[in-house]
Amino acid sequence: MFIILLRYVQPLSAVEAHLQAHRAYLDRHYAAGHFVASGAQVPRTGGVILARGLTRPQLDAMLTEDPFHRSGVAQYQVIEFTPTKAAPGLESLLQASA
Repeated sequence: MFIILLRYVQPLSAVEAHLQAHRAYLDRHYAAGHFVASGAQVPRTGGVILARGLTRPQLDAMLTEDPFHRSGVAQYQVIEFTPTKAAPGLESLLQASA
């Protein structure tokens, strides 16, 4: 499983110009079962995506398709981890990493 931290490197006005395309990108990967959760950081300096079911090379290739990446408005930090505990109702996160 991966935590992807996005950090905006352009003003929010530049980020906003690509937000609709970025959300469509997210929707495609939710539908494919790769993304589990996502949202803006508080304060709004970037975003966070929780991903599963991919190898690191697959994830890296997928992130290059993100409109935020293609337009240069965000940089990415990827943290891989193996979940060993989950709250009730989120047990499927453990199975996906086995």
